Amino acid sequence: MSEKEKEPLFSKKNKKLITDPLSENNPVTVQVLGICSALAITVSIEQAVVMASSVLFVVATGNVVISLMRNLIPDRIRIIVQLVAAASLVIIVNEVLKAFLPDMAEKLSVFVGLIITNCILMGRYEAFAMANKPWPSFLDGIGNSLGYGWILVVVAFFREIFGAGKLAGFQLFGNSIADKANGIELTGLYKYGYLNNNFIILAPFALFCVAIIIWIQRSVNKNLIEN
Repeated sequence: MSEKEKEPLFSKKNKKLITDPLSENNPVTVQVLGICSALAITVSIEQAVVMASSVLFVVATGNVVISLMRNLIPDRIRIIVQLVAAASLVIIVNEVLKAFLPDMAEKLSVFVGLIITNCILMGRYEAFAMANKPWPSFLDGIGNSLGYGWILVVVAFFREIFGAGKLAGFQLFGNSIADKANGIELTGLYKYGYLNNNFIILAPFALFCVAIIIWIQRSVNKNLIEN
């Protein structure tokens, strides 16, 4: 048995497949992929978590499927096969959401279907799964999905809490102007007079938020400035 075959499941090389996309090779802030969903569905943490989980399932599972089939797929139709695999997995995700989380499925609407065209997904299928074995491909899918997911959650955190005064759907701050006008007594965090900021809920703020994350990343890691 060769040394390569004896490589541990969580060798240093395999661990980097998970850790690199979290920061140094993040698909959103470094590779600039998946920006559309980061702008569109990050109005609440719940939506961000569900979208990130959906992408994780589609990318990780799809990577394994494509890796298992890589030696059987004719080069001329490899993109078509990848799209079919992605579409099949997205249909599964969409039906599960409709069955168990119908409200969330309605909120995410077409964005679940658009996972099929997500550049992260197609990039991992083509660039990694087509050239690697199933286990590394699975870890690569997990790493890139987590890298994508934490960006969505952070952006959603700031948009929801400062845009609507809520966090995960729970009201944290009250709109003091509206409350006073309606004769409502201000208690707890409501007395701080939070006023909903509609601009933060809009997509442009999500772009600003992603830009700030990129700035922080590059300030901490000078190697990213050269990329």
